[in-house]
Amino acid sequence: MTFTTIFFDLDDTLYPASSGLWQTLKKRMSTYMLERMGIPESEIGRLREKYFREYGTTLRGLQANHQIDEQDFLAYVHNVPLADYIHPDPVQQSVLASLRTRNLIFTNADVPHAQRVLRQLQIEKYFADIIDVNRMSPFCKPNPESFALAMKVAGESDPSKCVMIDDLPRTTRAAKALGLYTLLYGESASSADADAVLSNWSELPILLNGRHP
Repeated sequence: MTFTTIFFDLDDTLYPASSGLWQTLKKRMSTYMLERMGIPESEIGRLREKYFREYGTTLRGLQANHQIDEQDFLAYVHNVPLADYIHPDPVQQSVLASLRTRNLIFTNADVPHAQRVLRQLQIEKYFADIIDVNRMSPFCKPNPESFALAMKVAGESDPSKCVMIDDLPRTTRAAKALGLYTLLYGESASSADADAVLSNWSELPILLNGRHP
């Protein structure tokens, strides 16, 4: 058996966490909650942690418990100059170009943000589709329903033929439980939450070939 589909997370996976981009996006979520929704500043940190833990994302929690314009929230949060944070990686580009799998973005962000990130990294041509938070609605990673949708979009019925690459242990843990081969990005030490860890894009072909010669 060989892998036929790879699902790639977007933020803090296709670019390094050290870029600071995701931290900026999280700050913009908090600013939106304060300035656009009138949530007391003292409550924002607690609510964001609660919603992330219980609903999968801050957005899903806000939708369940508040009046919110989802598209306005997403547009506001993602309105940042990407070039100030992330840049093309020749090693990443070379590795993606070498893959013979069907590659899809699987993200709790939205399509416009994903497209902007892919363009900035100059890797958009290596991905066949984007499964975003709108497409998954009312679910998101790591809900099992989101993985079922991703498999359907990819035209896959056998999870063992699929790979999930993500920087969040809870996502790789959920994918692994469903039978996907999982790579936890950004870690160098092995983890029970994934089948393997990936700290450098040059390691990806080795990990894939090692799993399925």
